[in-house]
Amino acid sequence: MGDTDVTTDPNAPWLIVGLGNPGPEYAMNRHNVGFMVADLLAERIGGSFKRAGKAQAQVIEGRIGPPGPANRRVILAKPMSYMNLSGGPVNALRDFYKVPLAHVVAVHDELDIDYGVLRLKLGGGDNGHNGLKSMTKAMGPDYHRVRFGIGRPPGRMQVADFVLKDFASAERKELGYFVDRASDAVECLVIDGLERAQGTYNS
Repeated sequence: MGDTDVTTDPNAPWLIVGLGNPGPEYAMNRHNVGFMVADLLAERIGGSFKRAGKAQAQVIEGRIGPPGPANRRVILAKPMSYMNLSGGPVNALRDFYKVPLAHVVAVHDELDIDYGVLRLKLGGGDNGHNGLKSMTKAMGPDYHRVRFGIGRPPGRMQVADFVLKDFASAERKELGYFVDRASDAVECLVIDGLERAQGTYNS
């Protein structure tokens, strides 16, 4: 019962999970935009990712937000288990750091949104996304999502081929801006809440 009711402990930490696949061959894939956002947030915090004990993930602990009551303790994580097994490492981190489910944020690519467009929400289905599917199976669906639009594959290209390809050269021109904006959206969600973040970043 206490998992989704965070009113009892507003100071509970937040677990921000960038979804992707480990390894340099996947680094610029569309499916790895969650890792890109996590890497930028890590730069902002001023830390470097380290292996997280028994959990198959890399993590950074830090704080975001201004000094005072809006300052939040966060754990940034990149599961190292491959996308379709993300749920196990994320759930292990959530247990270890005692993070309420509603303080978990998954940052992921989204096919049904145009490239670069953001949508933030709490709960919902997985829309065929293997990372979300694994997380929901491990923990239930009531976590936040920051959905980064990558658009649909062109022509008859298979979805699996599309998400595992690098962003196109035209897309890469704006990728840095969009990753920066997604990182801003994560920070706004954690500091100011979902409604404020949706009003600012859902486009």
